[in-house]
Formats: sequence, structure tokens, C-alpha cells
Amino acid sequence: MSVIASVAGQFFLKIGALKLGRVHAGNVVSHILSIITTSELVIGLTCYALGALAYILLLTRVNLSIAGPSVSLVYVFSVLLGYFIFRETVPLIRIVGLSFIVAGVLLVVWQK
Repeated sequence: MSVIASVAGQFFLKIGALKLGRVHAGNVVSHILSIITTSELVIGLTCYALGALAYILLLTRVNLSIAGPSVSLVYVFSVLLGYFIFRETVPLIRIVGLSFIVAGVLLVVWQK
């Protein structure tokens, strides 16, 4: 649940950021103030909060040495969201890096 909520948070934060437009020195303050009035950003922050709550509850049941690395799967799903929904390019080297993340998580959670 923590990973799903965090990925949903990133999705909504990206949509909200696209609504805000590019930030530069002249509009920093207005962009910061716009965060609380942009519904997608509020939803994204709420998803992150729910993800943090789910993670805290997970830590009551699972060792940090397993839970911590497992959360890195958020990076993998974020790249997939970027590619499939936002049509971002994903270079081969990034795919290789993501493969290392997945392999690392599998090795961490592997039970003999």
C-alpha cells in the first residue's frame, strides 16, 4: 500500500506541476502559494501522507532492512508512469539502472 500510495502521489504531483507551469525567479512565491489551491497537488500530498502512514504500519511488522529497500520500487513504477502516461523518454541506461533496483529488492526479500 505504501508503494502504491507514493506512486499515486507522484502521479498527481506531476499533473499539478504541469498545471503550475515552469518556475523561475519571478514566480517562485506565487507558485508556492498556488500549491495549496491546486487540487492535484493537494491530492498528491495526501497520497504521500497515506503512503507514509502505510509505511509506518508496515514497520511494525517487517524489518527495516527489508521494508526500506522494498520502497525503492517506487522509482521503478514512477519511470513506468512517466513513460506510459506522460510520454517521457526512457534511455537504455535508465532501464539498466531500474533492473538493478528490481534485482536488489528481490535479493533483499529472498527467503531461503
